[in-house]
Amino acid sequence: MRQEYFERLKKMGLKPDQIWRQGCLEKLKGRTIVDVCYLTDGEQDDLGWSRKSLVLIFEDGNYIFASSDDEGNDAGALFTSWDDLPTIPVV
Repeated sequence: MRQEYFERLKKMGLKPDQIWRQGCLEKLKGRTIVDVCYLTDGEQDDLGWSRKSLVLIFEDGNYIFASSDDEGNDAGALFTSWDDLPTIPVV
């Protein structure tokens, strides 16, 4: 998120979780997932990761994938509410 955006919301008295929720809401709400894949070998190498995350690809060409932490140190699993697929693993 751009620093100016963050600062504007902070001045409105929002807490960090509210600021990030708002930013994520603006980017994700109403999006349609049109494809899913795992990172390619090249993408994994570029990131310096030992494993691959699932990538969710949206209708506008943007995408999202999980990292083990906010520093991007390795791939991350996705936890779900589905009984038959409670975790989407890293590979």
